Amino acid sequence: QVHLVESGGESVRTGDSLRLACAASGPISRPYTMAWFRQAPGKEREFVSAIFRGGRAYYGDSVKGRFTMSGDKVEYKVYLQMTSLRPDDTAVYYCAASSTLILSTLRSQSAYGSWGQGTQVIVSS
Repeated sequence: QVHLVESGGESVRTGDSLRLACAASGPISRPYTMAWFRQAPGKEREFVSAIFRGGRAYYGDSVKGRFTMSGDKVEYKVYLQMTSLRPDDTAVYYCAASSTLILSTLRSQSAYGSWGQGTQVIVSS
């Protein structure tokens, strides 16, 4: 199974920027899709962004225009550049991967078979 490790989470202030990273290792089958989800306390896990099969990036409505996802195909890493952070961005951010999902299921967490342990982001006002 693909092993995912997130890093970069920390406590920041409103308006700050932060970059998360996710490194993948193991039996990675191309093409693969990598994504970011987040879960705030007491809330359901929410789709943040994804790069579909190494191509374009897609974003959730709440982060569009503020977050940018990018990837390094050689080193199997993805990044989430977060700007203009707000307190409601506070959550545990999870990296996920799948080599089988189709575009229509991109935003569904059940479509991803591999998950990282998460990295905490706290945004204070």
